Amino acid sequence: MESEDELKKDNPFEEREKVEEVSKDEDGESEEEGEYEEGEEGEDEEEEEEECALRFEGEMSPLDFVKDGTSQVQLYQQFERLEYEALEVKKHKITSNEEGSVKKPRTEITVGATEEEIREVMMMTFNRRRSRKLQKRGRRKGTRNKLKSEVTKKLGDANLHYAHGRYEDAVSLLTEVVRLAPNLPDPYHTLGLVYNSMGEKKKSIEFYMLAAFLGPKDSSLWKVLVTSSIEQGNIGQAWYCLSKAITADQTDISLKYLRASLCMEAGDLLRAAESYEQIVKICSDDVEALKKAAMLYKQSGQFERSIIILEDYLNAKSSEADLSVVDMLALSLMERNSYTKALQHIEHAKKVCGSVNEFPLCLRVREGICHAHLGNVDRAELCFSLLQKESVEHHMNLIMAVAYSFTSLNQHQSALKYYLMLEGCASRNELVNLKIAQCYLALKKTTSAIEFFFKALQAHEDDIDTRLALASLLLEENREDEALELLSPPSNPVSSKDMHGDRLEPWWLNVTVKLKLSHIYKIKGMLEAFVEVIYPIIHESLKVFSMHHRVKQKKRLSTSELSERVKVLGDHETDTVFGKFRRPASKNDLLKANRAKKLLDKRATSKEEKISAAMAAGHEWESDVSEDDVMQQPLKEPPMPDLFMDEEHDNLISDLCIALTSLRRYTEALELIKLTLKISYKTLSAAKKEKFWSLGAQIALNVTDPSDGFEYVRYIVQQHPQSIAAWNCYYRLVLRLENRLSRHNKFLHHMRVEQKDLVPPMIISGNQFTMISQHQVAAREYLEAYKQKPDSQLINLCAGTALVNLALGHRLQNKHQCVAQGLAFLYNNLRLSENSQEALYNIARAYHHVGMFTLAVAYYEKVLATPQKDCPILDLIKLDKEPSRDPKSGYCDLRREAAYNLHLIYKRSGAVDLARQILKDYCTL
Repeated sequence: MESEDELKKDNPFEEREKVEEVSKDEDGESEEEGEYEEGEEGEDEEEEEEECALRFEGEMSPLDFVKDGTSQVQLYQQFERLEYEALEVKKHKITSNEEGSVKKPRTEITVGATEEEIREVMMMTFNRRRSRKLQKRGRRKGTRNKLKSEVTKKLGDANLHYAHGRYEDAVSLLTEVVRLAPNLPDPYHTLGLVYNSMGEKKKSIEFYMLAAFLGPKDSSLWKVLVTSSIEQGNIGQAWYCLSKAITADQTDISLKYLRASLCMEAGDLLRAAESYEQIVKICSDDVEALKKAAMLYKQSGQFERSIIILEDYLNAKSSEADLSVVDMLALSLMERNSYTKALQHIEHAKKVCGSVNEFPLCLRVREGICHAHLGNVDRAELCFSLLQKESVEHHMNLIMAVAYSFTSLNQHQSALKYYLMLEGCASRNELVNLKIAQCYLALKKTTSAIEFFFKALQAHEDDIDTRLALASLLLEENREDEALELLSPPSNPVSSKDMHGDRLEPWWLNVTVKLKLSHIYKIKGMLEAFVEVIYPIIHESLKVFSMHHRVKQKKRLSTSELSERVKVLGDHETDTVFGKFRRPASKNDLLKANRAKKLLDKRATSKEEKISAAMAAGHEWESDVSEDDVMQQPLKEPPMPDLFMDEEHDNLISDLCIALTSLRRYTEALELIKLTLKISYKTLSAAKKEKFWSLGAQIALNVTDPSDGFEYVRYIVQQHPQSIAAWNCYYRLVLRLENRLSRHNKFLHHMRVEQKDLVPPMIISGNQFTMISQHQVAAREYLEAYKQKPDSQLINLCAGTALVNLALGHRLQNKHQCVAQGLAFLYNNLRLSENSQEALYNIARAYHHVGMFTLAVAYYEKVLATPQKDCPILDLIKLDKEPSRDPKSGYCDLRREAAYNLHLIYKRSGAVDLARQILKDYCTL
């Protein structure tokens, strides 16, 4: 028989027990036995922490993250790779748990096996069955690797060195610990403490970050990083660490308060409100957080959400609700005109409160306002009666709210009663006086309204609206002088900086005040004062509008501005390892940042293409600085932005031009008309265009350079081609041109081609040829006009004079026939004018011109014997035939001209006495 020792040796059960007792890892790490219950929550979290934490593997040292001279981009890429690998490990473990482990091949006993092989197979089979029976899901308790004794000793020594201030020795030992155990967060934390004590804040934070990333559930470490990041002004990093700290400790309310404050600083009110709402969910008794959340929701436009969270609080704490929440909810509902619902909440709170004496006065006032808006005036007055018993100084806001409610209901008499209660209160004297004045004004009590407007203006003289309202009342009462004194600048104006500090301009420089002042000057007929006040404003506005009209392109943001916007997506700091953290920002800022990033990439690509093209062409690349990096100057805002938006301002421009014309400031008026037509040509109505063009044409006849007004006169002719007055205005302007414009000839040709039967262009062309002594061409033009209007006195006169002048030429062979034809037209003119003085004078002048003095004397004598009445001077601008009120004396009488010509004939024939007598009778003053 085998011995007992051999039996024990061959017994597989005992051998397995011995193996379990003495089993250890190769690294010297022992495993502690312990029962593990499947699905235990605490161990699942521990396992998840191990899987999610970063691990440094291979030859990479974590100390490389804080070495000097290391590229931030490379370090951050390594950091992202580590985090990515950790997530991949976790994902792989989850996938393998779902799919199950692969079965190992079954070991079987073959025929002819030895005794040792059979025993080995039996041992493996038994162990497999036993391990299968004892196997449970998850990790057993106590299976975490323990630290090596060497690491533990060095870590303790480093802590001692740190405690005694031997920082260099502590850093040396901690560096060795990091090399031996790179995934342990404790040495990094201690290194952070050491460097913090040494005053190296940057390295301290970087080691803190490493420790926090290796132990992500240590919320205290994340809190330290949040505080340090805020102190350094790195808001993006602070926001990231704060999010990690909240994830590690969901119950810490102080962290959520800090996140809400950061969101408010960034302007993201909605996320701040959500943070406060999360605080309320954790601590339902935090009323201040609830009210802050409701207020922020309201400010961000989420009115319904604001009301919902307040109502949820009241429903949850119906018996012990804070009455300030009831007041806030009632006020929110009243702002939304939900007075019935607000009244329900107030009455419910009153029932819960029990005693009316304990019920807050503010809620009683809210209740009265709701009753007033719902038509229950008696119940409202009952609620408001408590205000009269209380001190007015302590409840000014409530009295103002009551008065404002009556004002909104157009019950100005009731509102006035409560406003008068506040009269004399020093804190709001200006506002109360203004409200009283408005109530008196609504009640048609103008005298009292003016009195209180003056009181309000004395308290605050810079109130533009009050000053203008008072000026309008004074004008209604026909007190123009007082209105002028109210709006006129002071005689000794003090600098706005000395008077008001941060205010940009005093009240007398306000555009609205100047407009009102100019209106008063216009009413009183003070044109010079009117122009002096309003001309600089109108001119400056038109100049700015013209600049805007010329610059139609969109504003091009510079590269620096785009880079500043992109910083919202992540800080680009080169002096820190962990620098790519996103700052808290609103959705609008994030949208702008994404657009800016795309635009920067597009500009970079375009620049590379230009460089490549330049290099391919063999040229040197020159940076286009003005295109990308130079910020365009912002366009100036006009003093009157709504100049072309209403009828009143359009009329103001025309009134100013008329006033300038009356003051003979033609150049300035013409400039205003040019700018107005240039800017608003497409928006002005036809009547307004006609008004400005006619005014420009009238001014053009008086300016020094007639060419400036040629366009206006041409427009009038184009609009009224059959008007003789319009053509007279046009021809009068053309005659004043020293050098004829090419535009004039083109326009005249265009009008003749467009309307072949139009007579005035023919006459003007004939007159121009007559002035340059081309009588043959002039006669041809006049005869063309004669074909269209044979009964026109003017055409017959022009044709007759042209033929007479042509007869005096040297090249004409049939001169007598030409003279006869010319005289025939002149006699025709005499017939059509019914023997007028002018027609007789023209015939006499023709005979005189061709040397037929006997006939000339006879017709000159007829002119002297024919009386002629003065005719009105035609207005060349007005197209109607309105008679002039003050015609010039002797404008149409030709007897002096006829007498002078007759005296020349007498003198030439030797009758000197007779010539002297003619001059004495007709040409002597």
